[in-house]
Amino acid sequence: MINRIFLIVLDSAGAGAMPDADKYNDAGANTLGHIYSAMCSRSAMCSRSAMCSRSAMCSRSDSGDAFCLPNLESLGLKEVLSLKGGAQDIVGCFGKMAEKSPAKDTTAGHWEIAGIILKEPFPVYPNGFPQDLISEFESKASIKIIGNCAASGTEIINRLGERHIKTGYPIVYTSADSVFQIAASEETFGLNRLYEISKIARQILTGKHNVGRVIARPFIYESGKYIRTENRRDFSLDPFESTVLDVLKTAGIQTIAVGKTEDIFNFRGITKSSHSKNNAEGMRILLEEAEKRNQKRSLIFANLADFDILCGHRRDIKLYAQALLDFDFFLKDFLRQLNDEDMAIITADHGCDPAFVSHTDHTREYVPLLIYGKTLKKNVNLGIRETFADISQTVSDIFNLPKMKNGKSFKDLIFNED
Repeated sequence: MINRIFLIVLDSAGAGAMPDADKYNDAGANTLGHIYSAMCSRSAMCSRSAMCSRSAMCSRSDSGDAFCLPNLESLGLKEVLSLKGGAQDIVGCFGKMAEKSPAKDTTAGHWEIAGIILKEPFPVYPNGFPQDLISEFESKASIKIIGNCAASGTEIINRLGERHIKTGYPIVYTSADSVFQIAASEETFGLNRLYEISKIARQILTGKHNVGRVIARPFIYESGKYIRTENRRDFSLDPFESTVLDVLKTAGIQTIAVGKTEDIFNFRGITKSSHSKNNAEGMRILLEEAEKRNQKRSLIFANLADFDILCGHRRDIKLYAQALLDFDFFLKDFLRQLNDEDMAIITADHGCDPAFVSHTDHTREYVPLLIYGKTLKKNVNLGIRETFADISQTVSDIFNLPKMKNGKSFKDLIFNED
């Protein structure tokens, strides 16, 4: 019997372009595949480098490629990516999933994992927000804004940061995703004020303007430039249908959110939350949860956002590779802590290919599906799943709860027969 499920989302760790990627200007994207190919041609990076006595045996490719993620590969990652030189003994079940929602953003991805499939994408604003919407926001927040355009977050704060400091006007901008982002200085504007006006924006952005997220983007001035801090907050829509979190909470099963998961679901269906600010803190919380032995039935739903925020959007291949190495090194100790009544699901919510040159936004990709449990089957290929919602259906099935609206359970494929 499974009592605890650890659901870990490696934010943006896509596994190759979906068939419709060209509609999103993403043909050829492959986040994880391109990191492997780029790093194998550049360097000898491996999560056992300089720590061989602490890490699993590296499974290098037949060509001698030195970049490897031995613990993820032992779960079947290279098989998912169709790369040579996978682990000799695969201890996990593996596959990949297609996104059924017509989107490639964080909210849509997480909601689909939790059981909601969007019929229409959230609205986007490539030319900035309508003036009547901006005027309403300025009036209700008692402010004036600058910006109101689609831009890179790091670029726009360095372009408009000085003007913001002089005027006190926050910077409003968006991207190819459905987001209303507000950037302001922690030191002069203040975090509380930034969060306050972000909540006002969230209240306004409904109906035809129901963007997926309002994001508060605080920054500071340091070493001659403006730098974003880790005090970001996301203000999401309330899910418009029941999610697996709601179902579990109603059934008395604990739901623990780690990272920005609580924000993505607007705290719906969550019994406990730990709002970690970075991957390192999120992994520490996951390890602490794994070490607990209370055996209370629970779903621990974690988002590790640094892959997306610090690496993918900034198109930093080497930094993305290092973040994967850090996670892989963590994974060995984490999996060791799991007991016979635990299982782990590792996946992603979309892609954000750091090798992609057409834009710096998310990429429309399959996502990996890696599953491990000491009592589960090993080396099982789950194929290509039709929707991320297969995860929520499987979680519900494992806990013997009513079927979810969407998705197909793969419980029978991963469990040994009694």
